[in-house]
Amino acid sequence: MNNQKQQKPTLSGQRFKTRKRDEKERFDPTQFQDCIIQGLTETGTDLEAVAKFLDASGAKLDYRRYAETLFDILVAGGMLAPGGTLADDMMRTDVCVFAAQEDLETMQAFAQVFNKLIRRYKYLEKGFEDEVKKLLLFLKGFSESERNKLAMLTGVLLANGTLNASILNSLYNENLVKEGVSAAFAVKLFKSWINEKDINAVAASLRKVSMDNRLMELFPANKQSVEHFTKYFTEAGLKELSEYVRNQQTIGARKELQKELQEQMSRGDPFKDIILYVKEEMKKNNIPEPVVIGIVWSSVMSTVEWNKKEELVAEQAIKHLKQYSPLLAAFTTQGQSELTLLLKIQEYCYDNIHFMKAFQKIVVLFYKAEVLSEEPILKWYKDAHVAKGKSVFLEQMKKFVEWLKNAEEAGK
Repeated sequence: MNNQKQQKPTLSGQRFKTRKRDEKERFDPTQFQDCIIQGLTETGTDLEAVAKFLDASGAKLDYRRYAETLFDILVAGGMLAPGGTLADDMMRTDVCVFAAQEDLETMQAFAQVFNKLIRRYKYLEKGFEDEVKKLLLFLKGFSESERNKLAMLTGVLLANGTLNASILNSLYNENLVKEGVSAAFAVKLFKSWINEKDINAVAASLRKVSMDNRLMELFPANKQSVEHFTKYFTEAGLKELSEYVRNQQTIGARKELQKELQEQMSRGDPFKDIILYVKEEMKKNNIPEPVVIGIVWSSVMSTVEWNKKEELVAEQAIKHLKQYSPLLAAFTTQGQSELTLLLKIQEYCYDNIHFMKAFQKIVVLFYKAEVLSEEPILKWYKDAHVAKGKSVFLEQMKKFVEWLKNAEEAGK
């Protein structure tokens, strides 16, 4: 019996070559371009036929691999070299955005072509976004007419959700901003975007990508002011965008003021320094006094940890507010400011249930400290109060209001 282990068979001889189908195809955008351009030449400028051709070709051609080439052709008529120029020796087509008529209707029709294509081949979404970012960086390489068409098209695509507003980041490129290309492009883009939607929808899209506070960066640093932005875009026929940016700036300035105020109060800065700072901010950002008193009131009330017991909170509030009366009094020099403060106190006492019984005590304290005067208090009592807890607060104020009226009568 042979004890030797049987030898395992070995494979020898010639190694097989990799099958043709397994070989990675060479990247050849030129061949892809020729196929697309030939198809577009056959469809002509009928954009319905173009959309059908692109839909069908996706099954045969590698859109995923050649997305950039595909979008270059549809926008510029052929593959773009760095900087945005068309290569001289390449095939090109006139069935593209840049060769089309320069009007909104035509760009809306082209937007439909891109929309259908990306809905059909969802994987093209990212490639298209990258393409538009690239095209925006190439703006200087395009003619004014080509820029206008691209701006209108981009506005429509932003409106219908095919593009995300984050693509606008490309417009903050230093060279484009410096030469005024970004601002001029933005005018056409926002006009077509607002035309499709409205300023509120545009604002919501900008907010979503934290772009709502960056629009002034479309101008060089020495021109980044609300005044310059407003003048430029209003003269270009975009008053609603100018107003939106102005409001954004005001909201931002108010938030900043409140934040700084709270920090100054928690540090225990002297009231005269705080008052000086607030007055400078009011002047610089054009914030009216009635708005400021609301901010000061909120800041004063947020600097303390309030007692949870109703019987103790009133005493705590009076002590705290007595200390801050000089600060509040500095910003109630107008009747409207006093009325605003009364409404803020009413809302605060209603929203914070432990303060329900403290309303009258706070108003009397402010009257004695000359933060409030009789006329706004009487007006509030008569018809300027809000609905929040009004029956409770009007009842609390009844005796004091009668006393004020009698004092006023006696003074006549």
